[in-house]
Amino acid sequence: MNRLCHSMEPRVMDDDMLKLAVRDQGPQEEAGQLAKQEGTLFKDVLSLQLDFRNILRIDNLWQFENLRKLQLDNNIIEKIEGLENLTHLVWLDLSFNNIETIEGLDTLVNLEDLSLFNNQISKIDSLDALVKLQVLSLGNNRIDNMMNIIYLRQFKCLRTLSLSGNPVSEAEDYKMFICAYLPDLVYLDFWRIDDHTASVSLSVSQPCETESSSPQKELAEAKHQYSIDELKRQEKLMQARLEDEQARREELEKHKTAFVEHLNGSFLFDSMYAEDSEGNKLSYLPGVGELLETYKDKFVIICVNIFEYGLKQQEKRKTELDTFSECVHEAIQENQEQGKSKIAKFEEKHLSSLSAIREELELPNIEKMILECSADISELFDALMTLEMQLVAQLEGRTGPAPPGPLLNSGLHDGPVPGLGESPPREAPGDLYQHPGEYCQGRPGRGPA
Repeated sequence: MNRLCHSMEPRVMDDDMLKLAVRDQGPQEEAGQLAKQEGTLFKDVLSLQLDFRNILRIDNLWQFENLRKLQLDNNIIEKIEGLENLTHLVWLDLSFNNIETIEGLDTLVNLEDLSLFNNQISKIDSLDALVKLQVLSLGNNRIDNMMNIIYLRQFKCLRTLSLSGNPVSEAEDYKMFICAYLPDLVYLDFWRIDDHTASVSLSVSQPCETESSSPQKELAEAKHQYSIDELKRQEKLMQARLEDEQARREELEKHKTAFVEHLNGSFLFDSMYAEDSEGNKLSYLPGVGELLETYKDKFVIICVNIFEYGLKQQEKRKTELDTFSECVHEAIQENQEQGKSKIAKFEEKHLSSLSAIREELELPNIEKMILECSADISELFDALMTLEMQLVAQLEGRTGPAPPGPLLNSGLHDGPVPGLGESPPREAPGDLYQHPGEYCQGRPGRGPA
């Protein structure tokens, strides 16, 4: 399958090649001449065709940030690389190259159609990020293990698969195995899965019934029912573990936001003594072990109290900040509405003035009207700038740096932290809510009046 072309030297994807390709695929005739004169920005290109160019390495594509379709087939590419910035890519053709390993696709989260036909790939992996994948062509490669098919179960949108020309496709149970383990597949090896797909020979004489009830899929599932049931059980366990891990990460992030991570247990105490060899020696003295346990229990109680108090204050702080942000947003909207109103009034008056100027015949009167229009424009400018500066001044005057955290900002405390004594007096609660237009003062559900 090595496609090294001896008649041409391997080429590099440089700017000259890319500019030529963009120009050749762009508009022709008058529009094409204009594009050649002014040039085309790479970021505006949506489709790029680079086939049959003896390209050895993928490079210099980082500027094509909005590319949707990329054609790199029939080259001598050995490694998938240089595609990390093409996050909008939907269609990618890397067929007829010398690729041995699937890699470098982690950022292509929008990819729907991927062709790696006629390469030297022996294992299907590293596709986990392609959650939207619908079409996968891997024919004429070196895939020989049925377990590669099970890997594809995670792609819920996959409807078309090509594995013909691989050693795995020669297996007696090949078609039925795929029908059983990929029940949502519609096309296999360029044929629609029909009533006879799971048989030894493929027949397309009868069309498929409904995808969910086609006999060949029921037959395949029945044959592999035990293995599929066990696989589904393992997948459910794995999904449950992933959900638990995700929930733990989210919970930890919530605790970090409140600056109380790991305070809901003995973690802090244990970490203090983890590397204290001298302190550990004291625990062997008579009576000291019991004292340490008692001390640990009290220490943990205080930590848990701080933890619970921190979460409570964080929720309160979040509510206050959300309310304040909403009020500021409404104040900005009102300011903009006032500006729009002034502009609308000016336009109405301006149109009337222009009509009067057109109808006026005396030059002195026209000059006088023009001066009046200029004065109106200056007045409008001053009014808009006044609104803008008022808003800026009010925002800068009413907002300050965000407090470092609920446990470090005494102004948000409404009582003592259990076990740590009384907190300092808090500031007037209404101060936080003063803002442009006094939106938060005296409004129901918007904070203190």
